This record gives sequence, C-alpha cells and structure tokens, in this order.
Amino acid sequence: MKKYLVLAAGISMAGATFAQAQTSCAAGVPTPSTATKNSEQQAADLFQYLAPQLSAALAGGSATLGQSSTLGGLGHISIGVRGTAVQGSLPQVDQFPTCYTGAYSAELPTSSQVMPGGGADAAIGVFGGLPLALTNVGAVDVLLSATYLPEFNNDNVSVKLPDGSLKIGYGLRVGLLSESIIVPGVSFSVMHRDLPTVDLTANSSASDSLYVTGLKMKTTSWRIEASKSLIIFGIFGGVGKDHYDSSVEQVRASVLAGGLGRTDATLSPSPAQKLDRTNIFAGVKLNLMIFKLAAEVGRVSGGQVTTFNTFSGSEPNAARNYGSVGLRFGF
Repeated sequence: MKKYLVLAAGISMAGATFAQAQTSCAAGVPTPSTATKNSEQQAADLFQYLAPQLSAALAGGSATLGQSSTLGGLGHISIGVRGTAVQGSLPQVDQFPTCYTGAYSAELPTSSQVMPGGGADAAIGVFGGLPLALTNVGAVDVLLSATYLPEFNNDNVSVKLPDGSLKIGYGLRVGLLSESIIVPGVSFSVMHRDLPTVDLTANSSASDSLYVTGLKMKTTSWRIEASKSLIIFGIFGGVGKDHYDSSVEQVRASVLAGGLGRTDATLSPSPAQKLDRTNIFAGVKLNLMIFKLAAEVGRVSGGQVTTFNTFSGSEPNAARNYGSVGLRFGF
C-alpha cells in the first residue's frame, strides 16, 4: 500500500485553474512565475484522480467483514483482519509532458493497477435489543477499526508520520433484525476511518522535487446490511454511501528549469477533495466454530471530479470494482 500512498501524497499539489488554458507548451524563456505552473496543474489532477481509489480501498464494503448482524449485547465481541483490493488505474507520471513556460491542458496516460488496502476491526456488543417474535430489534454494537502505515525512506521517497503509524476508526451498528434460525440479520451501521497523517518528500525526476505536509484522507460510510447463516456457509450483502474527504496542509515544488536555475513555489490554495459515492457489495462466509473466513465483492460509483487535464482510459470518477478477504473470530 505504501507505493500508492506515496504517489497520492507526492502528487497532491494544486494551483489555480487558468481562465484561458493553453493547448500546447508555449514557446519562450521560463520565468520564476511560469516554471512550476504545469507541474502544479498535473500534480493537482493526480491528487484528484487517485484520492477516490485510495479512499475506496480504505472504506471497503461491509463495516465488519463476515459479521453483518449485531452480536447480542454485553459480553460479546468480534475481531477481524481484512485485505482489500480496488481495480483501479495508475497515472504514468514518467510519461507526462514537461513545460516550464506555463500550464497547458493535455491527455495524461494511465494504466490498469490494483490499489491495495487493509486493516483490523472489532465489534463490541453493548445492548442485546428488544425481543420481537423470532428475533430482537434495536440491538447496538460499538465498532472500532485500526489502519497501519509504516514510515518509509529510500533514494527517491521519504515518508514521515508526525502523528504515528496507527489510526483508529470508530462507528456504531444498530440491529434492525437480529439473526436467528429463521430470521436473517439486518443492520444499519455508520463507520469513520482515516489514514495516518503523512509528510512526504519525493523526487519526481532527476532535478524536480515535491514536498507535501499534512496529507489526510478521511472516509465516513453508512451501510444497510443483511446476512443469513446456512449451517457451515453464510451469505451477506448490503448497500450504502461513502463520503471521502482528502486534503493537504501545504505543498511545495522545486524544479530546475533550464537556464533559470532552481525555482521553488508553495502552492495556494492547498488541494482538497470531497466526494460522495454509492457502495454496493455481496459476499460469502465459512463458519468454523469461533472463526469465520469471509470474502466479498463490491462496486463504488457516482460523484463528480473536476480536473484541468484529461486522462486516457477511465475518468477520475469512474465506477470501481473491489474485493475483500478476511478472517475473524468472536465469542
């Protein structure tokens, strides 16, 4: 996951959109005011392009994979780990056009790429609900999640985590129907997950460097899920909405533009993106005493993303398929 977070952070740069966009690199001599403009626009669009995919990998589908029904009140707990992969697209940064005399709109190349994510979660029963015929209603679980990102350093990229490598998420699940022998489990949940805050230094070429401070990615999701165990096997599925909120505190570019020498620029305003997407998913689980193996597939779609450049292949707001696998146990 580090590789894609690094790309998203290192290219999270934004500049103001020009009223009259050029269609090719203008002839002339670079100046301090033009040398970084094209890099700014390209980097801003890369942020807009990658943020929805990385957020989808973070949010996933089911709030707690393999456990859609409420737990049954105090004394019950369920803990799981999962890995998620989004069928995404990766911009080919090394093929982007270079221009030091201003920004111009171009088609930026992309290639198919899997965007990975992962983490751990827990559900803790706090209220068993009210009895109603063959089920209970109104049961409540507290939900927790943990996302881990390590620090990283090599010749081209340095990732620092000023607030630590671990980020805790939280949520709540309310049982509409508690699962029983006859009745399926149906629940409503809300979950908030973040990535750890990232400070990054990246060399985009032999002479150009990017400095990003305070990259943040936050997701808030609600789900309506249903599940039914069939002795050893079980099925589950659901639908919901995701809200993605991505931003950086500060971005600085340093480029070496011909005879002009090195030019530095701090971009203002800093980039940000807010996006709402629909999420649908379905899966199966294998019940092995206190352990469960689960897998799901899903699709996120919707929302609008505006970019200065265009991209070959899929659009920034294209629908994305994903899959998750996980192991959980409970008592």
